[in-house]
Amino acid sequence: MKIDRIQAFMLGNPWKNWILVKVTTDQGHIGWGEATTGLTTMPTFAAIGEIARLFIGRDPLALQQNWQDAYKALYFPTDGAVMTALAGIETACWDIIGKETGLPLYRLLGGMAQPRIRTYANGWYQAERDPNAFAERTRAVAAKGYSALKFDPLGHNYRTLDRSERRKALALVEAVRAALPDDVDMILEFHDRLTAVEALSLIQDLVPFRPLWIEDPVYSNDIAGFARVCRDSPIRIAGGERFTQPRQFTDLLSQGGGDMVLPEYLRLGGLTRMRQAAAIADAHGAMVAPHQAASPLGTAVCVHFDIATPNAFIQECFDSFHVAWAQDVFGNIPTIKDGHLTASDAPGHGVTVNEAEIERHPYGERNFMNMFSAGWEKRNS
Repeated sequence: MKIDRIQAFMLGNPWKNWILVKVTTDQGHIGWGEATTGLTTMPTFAAIGEIARLFIGRDPLALQQNWQDAYKALYFPTDGAVMTALAGIETACWDIIGKETGLPLYRLLGGMAQPRIRTYANGWYQAERDPNAFAERTRAVAAKGYSALKFDPLGHNYRTLDRSERRKALALVEAVRAALPDDVDMILEFHDRLTAVEALSLIQDLVPFRPLWIEDPVYSNDIAGFARVCRDSPIRIAGGERFTQPRQFTDLLSQGGGDMVLPEYLRLGGLTRMRQAAAIADAHGAMVAPHQAASPLGTAVCVHFDIATPNAFIQECFDSFHVAWAQDVFGNIPTIKDGHLTASDAPGHGVTVNEAEIERHPYGERNFMNMFSAGWEKRNS
């Protein structure tokens, strides 16, 4: 069996265009992967077409050899577009391996380590940055059965908050916490916005609200600054979603960078490298909560990873808050039960893709979200 064709497809999700990857073999086997990035689309779409030559004619079952050969041929890339393209192709090959062997992805990744994974909601607060609006949305999220939710209370601020903006952020946090049942956790996302001094000052004011963690309070690639906040914060700090190399998790955790990291398989170049990141975290006594802000296919892939990973703690999920037509494109995606997600036992990742439906939702040149622009929380809704 040889890889015969690699195709990329774009879907016009309103706040982030999705990119899917279809790998077809000479025997007619098909695997689907995802290569969605954040604030750009075309660079990754083009990268898939350009690096496809490194995989065409190869056996998709030789997944790790193929990936390593491509990685070396590309001279050890760290570029987000290339790493995400590699992840999309690798995931599609995992899907083919599952279909060829009749095994679900989690079994290919080592078998079940836990029967289900706790999940938290993101993308739910598509509203004005107003305490009452956020509280109303919060109650609706809790009613869907999520065991936690995450949001960014800081608006479009960068580096510092003036007194007015600090009061507004704290009012949002207070409103969300008050609207949540006591057994539902709250996670705060800062999106790399603040300096270490500003972050630590604000964190002191957030202690009474008991967030499960605060995410990316300072620039993610400032390992020393990030570790400083981790060491000095009375609240758990988590990060790592922007890392493109597993060794970055070693750099962070070895400097006292907390007990929770958030690897993203797309930025890392695929599931194989996310498994390496999880092993590094485990060696440092840390847990993983995979970052997942792409399509429902990405959620399913992450859930398979979580089920097969002993130190996976919780899974991010946007799926309840996507556009309605996502359900027409993706089938057999994980559903929430008692605040948890379970993996499909279908071969591969189990997600079906309606290719005919993709054409009805083309790329949108304005389908992007600037998190440093006022009103970004609405996500183009």
